Amino acid sequence: MPDKLLAQAVPLTPALEKTAASAERYLDAQYSAATRRAYAADWQAFHAFCANHRLVTLPATPQTVALFLTSQAEEGLQPSTLQRRLAAVRLAHRAAGHESPTGSELVKGIMRGVRRTHGTASLQKAPLMADQLKALVDGLDLATAAGVRDRALLLVGFAAALRRSELAALAWEDIEWVPQGMRLHIRRSKTDQEGSGSVVAVPHGGDYCPVVALRAWRGFLGVDAGPVFRGLYRGGTPRPTGLSCYAIALVVQRHASRLGWETEQYAAHSLRSGWATSAALNGASLAKMREVTRHKSLQTLQIYIRRAEEFTNHAGEGLL
Repeated sequence: MPDKLLAQAVPLTPALEKTAASAERYLDAQYSAATRRAYAADWQAFHAFCANHRLVTLPATPQTVALFLTSQAEEGLQPSTLQRRLAAVRLAHRAAGHESPTGSELVKGIMRGVRRTHGTASLQKAPLMADQLKALVDGLDLATAAGVRDRALLLVGFAAALRRSELAALAWEDIEWVPQGMRLHIRRSKTDQEGSGSVVAVPHGGDYCPVVALRAWRGFLGVDAGPVFRGLYRGGTPRPTGLSCYAIALVVQRHASRLGWETEQYAAHSLRSGWATSAALNGASLAKMREVTRHKSLQTLQIYIRRAEEFTNHAGEGLL
């Protein structure tokens, strides 16, 4: 994305340079770090396309954007990715004071054609159901740091229906231990970019208790501050820094592979979707599920209930 947008827009006196730097930080803070990285990559892809074909990047014409979208679609990119790349192009133009070419009928027509040709169905990861999760945990070596950490990560991620970004951001200071289990204070999430915060209650369990697993990991670490889920040095010593979102996804995939499952079907989101589907099968109400998942859209949450009940009282049962 273009840098120093305020400096481009207005001439700055020396006294205002510090204020302008702060303003740039506030502009950056309107989006999460993951969104900024995605937009930066999207803008770089557009910039590279324009450079390769000697086209003007900023301001770009609708024809340039249409050709870019077509090229990306032919390379196999999903319509959802193309839509995000359009958002990056639109943001860059508006921030630089230019009219965005993404709103033209030509660009809109290209996107409609791409959706009709390639479809809009997203590739959903398979949910890790409760029994599958237990199978993953049973195979862990609890004599190792990785085994103790991964047991806590898998059980807490499932029991609290956390997104991978929430697991990565979880700190010991965010955990409130109570007689009934624990409360996780989620400081920021995908649907709470302004950091209003939310709390997820996690009750005690049986043989696969997430509270016991997390306490065991804390006892191994010997700390009660900083990131909860940390990387490990080669010898098994915990690092001071937390796991990235990507590393958390790899934990799930590594253990799925260990059991011979199709690795590409699973990711960190499998914990969250697995809890929602398992809870629906267990007869949980939509309202109580929402307290844990914190979905803003009930329509999204109902997807898990439909999946859990799709064979219950099926309209075609007994016809054949």
